[in-house]
Amino acid sequence: MNALRRQSASSSPSGGISPFRVNRRRLLQTASAGLAYSTLGAYGLDLVHRKPRRVGLIGAGWYGKSDLWRLVQVTPVDIVAICDPDRNMVAEAQAIAKERQKSGETPRGYADYRDMLKQHELDIVIVGSPDHWHALHAIAAIEAGADVYLQKPVSVDVIESEAVLAAARKHGRVVQIGTQRKSTPHLIDAKQRVIDAGLLGAIGHVDMCCYFHMRANGNPPVQPVPDFLDYDLWTGPAPLRPYDGLPHLRWWRTFMEYSNGIVGDMCVHMLDTVNWMLGLRWPKRITSSGGIYVQKDGVSNITDTQTATFEFDDFNAVWQHRTWGVPTDPDYPWGLFIHGEKGVLKASTMRADFVPHDRKVEPIHFECVFERDEYPEDVTEERIELNAAPATRRHMLDFLAAIDQRSRPVADIEEGHISSASCILANIAMEVGRALTYDPKRHEVVGDAAATELLRRTYREPWQRPEPSDFAR
Repeated sequence: MNALRRQSASSSPSGGISPFRVNRRRLLQTASAGLAYSTLGAYGLDLVHRKPRRVGLIGAGWYGKSDLWRLVQVTPVDIVAICDPDRNMVAEAQAIAKERQKSGETPRGYADYRDMLKQHELDIVIVGSPDHWHALHAIAAIEAGADVYLQKPVSVDVIESEAVLAAARKHGRVVQIGTQRKSTPHLIDAKQRVIDAGLLGAIGHVDMCCYFHMRANGNPPVQPVPDFLDYDLWTGPAPLRPYDGLPHLRWWRTFMEYSNGIVGDMCVHMLDTVNWMLGLRWPKRITSSGGIYVQKDGVSNITDTQTATFEFDDFNAVWQHRTWGVPTDPDYPWGLFIHGEKGVLKASTMRADFVPHDRKVEPIHFECVFERDEYPEDVTEERIELNAAPATRRHMLDFLAAIDQRSRPVADIEEGHISSASCILANIAMEVGRALTYDPKRHEVVGDAAATELLRRTYREPWQRPEPSDFAR
């Protein structure tokens, strides 16, 4: 199993392979890409001749649809059902699915995920709902017998995340988390050529950051709920806020009721990448501080400024975000910096650079892979992240391989849980104002009853929160 996982992590997602198109020039650009073709190429090409997998989508917003269209690009699927409490979102996704899937069929539309899962036997469920729904949607799909592609973070609280992990293990389902940096070609290449090759020497510190102006602050008026949106169902287990406009397109992310702020949205990607590149697991201690220091004129309640420190055995990994001002390094407004005695590796979704300490050593630049020619539909897709599309396709291929082999994918639920829970713990550390050490076996913050209480959010009735003990084996 370990050998298979290492091969999957270092090889399968990194090649320019598609079951429909093989670009040999792209495949030969990096050694890792060539290796990927040799290990997964036959598998990928064989997907063309397979019976289409039955797929359902829960959460038909921007990224739910984006993940679904990437899956359609790499394997035959039968999109049989699409679910969202917003009737207009469902209709839009249905229309695009009819155009994109080979059968030309229109998927059934649902408002309630429970109805969808009851009516269909699905092979795969993609969960692209807002964060406060992730755990319930993922667990329901797992219990219905589907393998799950779950957007990050795994949950909005630590115990929810523990429950998703427990459910996946009890039912033997494959759960791939949407931390697709592990499937990003230039980052795989940088890991192999810099980290694995020992070019950094001893690692002494890691910085991670996000300086995007992505905090959707504002003061919209309370207004009637439109008839096409079931707002009570959209809210689900979260507190029911007064309705002040459609929550889609980042508005919900500006509230802690539904999310874990910028740390839960952006730090989880970079911390997960650091954990993968350096072979890390749980931090020993987590501290954090921050608040709303600049953008005080709106109703947003997530921090606009925050620092979190994740302490490991030999170094600290420090996160910082500001949703105002300018980036410290304009080439890396969202990225990570792994500092070693022999140099630094800078990495982001767009590029990576090895900067050696010794001027006699050549620096190495890694450029993002784009696939506009291979997938021309990328260019016309609304709001697509062109830099992320190749990574997500490889992430889907890795997911499919794990399903067929009943193995662990590169972004397995356990690793996604560690990264997600660590970020949630950073927010709790900021709230209580002290360092935290989490015990994943006992599901508690060591020696801190008050912080342990915050590992669980209160659910709004009649929703019932899941517990890891529900899935004891």
